[in-house]
Amino acid sequence: MISVVLFDLDDTLFAHRRAVEDGVVAHLKSLTELPGPFDEGAEATRWTALEEKHYTRYLGGELDYLGQRHARARDFMEPYGITFADNLAAETWFEDYLAHYRAAWTLHDDAVPMLAALRGLRLGIITNGVTHFQQPKLDVLGLTPWFEHIVTSGDFGAVKPDPSIFLHACDLFGVSPASAAYVGDRLNTDAIGAAAAGLAGVWVNRGGAASAEEVRSAAASGVHTITTLAELPPLLAAL
Repeated sequence: MISVVLFDLDDTLFAHRRAVEDGVVAHLKSLTELPGPFDEGAEATRWTALEEKHYTRYLGGELDYLGQRHARARDFMEPYGITFADNLAAETWFEDYLAHYRAAWTLHDDAVPMLAALRGLRLGIITNGVTHFQQPKLDVLGLTPWFEHIVTSGDFGAVKPDPSIFLHACDLFGVSPASAAYVGDRLNTDAIGAAAAGLAGVWVNRGGAASAEEVRSAAASGVHTITTLAELPPLLAAL
């Protein structure tokens, strides 16, 4: 019987990818030193790819949190012939981008109706990142009151899919892993990682957009797959 439901934040409840793409396009438009017009769609895609590349390096311990931000900024601006003299300059560029990113914050449309449908269950967050960056998303978008505990990898000292962070969250709630479910959009980091720690792993494959290989991997790992958060309440009721 599931009594605790834990959630990833970015791209599970919060529309992170949309804000990233809108934010970087707005940031580029604000830069006076660009040599000319740019392809908005191509640059949004390139920025997203660089986030995935360098954030994966952070998760693997190759870069620290600020280091992955600086690497993203440097790689992104290199084709424009723009370089940063030091980490402070790269961080200043990234902070300017973040102002546009924050202006584009929204929730996925299915997030709040799903949370309302889970009344009676205890809810929490486990998110890879630092508290001072993740908590404002919860506060600004009105999510904070829904959650009893919020765990960030920056405070805890380990990142998903390390089993310890899932087990730590279960300890905070005072429940066994078997009584908890974890819901996230990343197959390996979220759903398979949670399942390996003994929780019910739920993968949000939004719109069924994942590859056939990912779908097979999910099935082989015993995780539950949904394509929208509206499918979560009936799934949990059946577990």
